[in-house]
Amino acid sequence: MTHHPPVLFDRNKQEVFDVACPVGSTHAGDIDYTRWPEMALPERATPALAAHLLAVHEGVYDYVPHALSQPSTQWHVNFADPSLFCAYGSGLFAQDEMQVAEHPVLGALREALKARGLPTLTAEGGLATPVLVKGAERRCCVRIDRNAAQGRPRGLYGNAFSAAEPAVVRQATTRLNPPARSNLIAMAAPSHGRGRYTESDVREIMVIAYSAFSAAVRESEQHLAVIHTGYWGCGAFGGNRVLMTMLQLFAAQLAGVQLLVFHTVSAEGRAPADEAVARVRGELPALGIDVPALVKWIAGMGFRWGTSDGN
Repeated sequence: MTHHPPVLFDRNKQEVFDVACPVGSTHAGDIDYTRWPEMALPERATPALAAHLLAVHEGVYDYVPHALSQPSTQWHVNFADPSLFCAYGSGLFAQDEMQVAEHPVLGALREALKARGLPTLTAEGGLATPVLVKGAERRCCVRIDRNAAQGRPRGLYGNAFSAAEPAVVRQATTRLNPPARSNLIAMAAPSHGRGRYTESDVREIMVIAYSAFSAAVRESEQHLAVIHTGYWGCGAFGGNRVLMTMLQLFAAQLAGVQLLVFHTVSAEGRAPADEAVARVRGELPALGIDVPALVKWIAGMGFRWGTSDGN
């Protein structure tokens, strides 16, 4: 944060930063950055286990740890671009950019990697290279809900953020003092496909999520791995919500994740996640299925790509 501070081009991003990191702020502690190679899928999946991994949270990320009886390491997925945190300083405010705004050290991390000539990629040469960051300070919370009384009748998500008045953004931002700490998984979903998902599409998505989740399990060391996620790849990238939920469930089961906490933004948003679980429970053998057969079965369900939400 001292030698490679975030570079912000948008006035409202600067407003958030000024609340989160006022003059005289002290930044302390280490962050642990790792970049992982793509990993081969195991041979068999267990649908019964996958279906029981999901815990639905009808809201956005609040970074409150999901309580378990045993020690756990909690992770939050960053819905990344193939170029790590590439739009953090711009006026964009989708899930990736919001997460960096609340954890400004992530912007500094990108600048430090660039200064050292190291890659800032979550995918390279057609292969997944997910990035994990442990111990990132979360220094603020930005409220993005619709609230006409506070000057945000359309909320602050996506393109509405840069259009808002700076005073509105400042009012929506709450400094966390002392800062909290988060562990993050940056993984990039395939984007802008058309028509039906092919077996190749399904396999690619599962491999990306499995590689990232396996890395999180390893980085959790002796603790249980709990992963917070949501409709990854279903906004700007146009992914299918039911399919992307299902594939993350199987990736988590194959990787040995203890629990997948699925944030649906709202109660109305949980229907695709519920449908994904129902299909896994109702249409697959509970005790095991070869992964190639699983990929073929999912592709045969006829899921289709959607369109970008423009954010």
